Amino acid sequence: MYNILICDDEKDIVSALKIYLSSEEYRLFEAYNGDEALEAVRNHDIQLILMDIMMPVTDGITATSKIREESNVPIILLTAKSEDTDKVLGLNIGADDYITKPFNPVEVLARVKSQLRRYTNLGAWDKHSSIYEIGGLMLDDETKKVTVDGESISLTPIEYNILRLLMKTPGKVYSSGEIYKLIWEDDPYKSESTVAVHVRHIREKIEINPSEPRYLRVVWGQGYKIEKSEGNK
Repeated sequence: MYNILICDDEKDIVSALKIYLSSEEYRLFEAYNGDEALEAVRNHDIQLILMDIMMPVTDGITATSKIREESNVPIILLTAKSEDTDKVLGLNIGADDYITKPFNPVEVLARVKSQLRRYTNLGAWDKHSSIYEIGGLMLDDETKKVTVDGESISLTPIEYNILRLLMKTPGKVYSSGEIYKLIWEDDPYKSESTVAVHVRHIREKIEINPSEPRYLRVVWGQGYKIEKSEGNK
């Protein structure tokens, strides 16, 4: 089953696209601005995005650019006929295709299938993409199992979600506020101390020497990251 994200600030359009795609075995996610789309990509294993261009908060062009910094998931832009310049800009910064409103349901389904087929046939999507490995650290998001050098470790749900977030984008630094908002899905509130406690617990479980971590590093004044390679000191 493929996970598809539909992002449009008009709820009627999101509902219509869900109806068009409901005949297939797709798991559908919703977002109503670019920030919500980016958050969904970080928190779920999304295989395709239908992205409106004109949205409040963060528009589709900006969101596409940010997503391309972290993921190669196919992005199909949803555009109006008057947005030809934006179509070109979107394709130049990494969008894969576009569909012009008003939509033809047959065209929507055909373009979605085409992008998913290309994505999987070219090997861009690993069928085992639920498994994240950094050196001897492995997280299997399907079985929810975490091992260090082959030994299973036990994490609380919050600890697991923080580790998964960091492992999905190794090398990327997340501030305490970003981690708090993404994991607790709430506005930051005393987030620095709250996140620090959970990070310390994770380190105690995954690091041989928590004071000299191989994996989970502090970037002073910025936040936390998982090293891309355990050999990076």
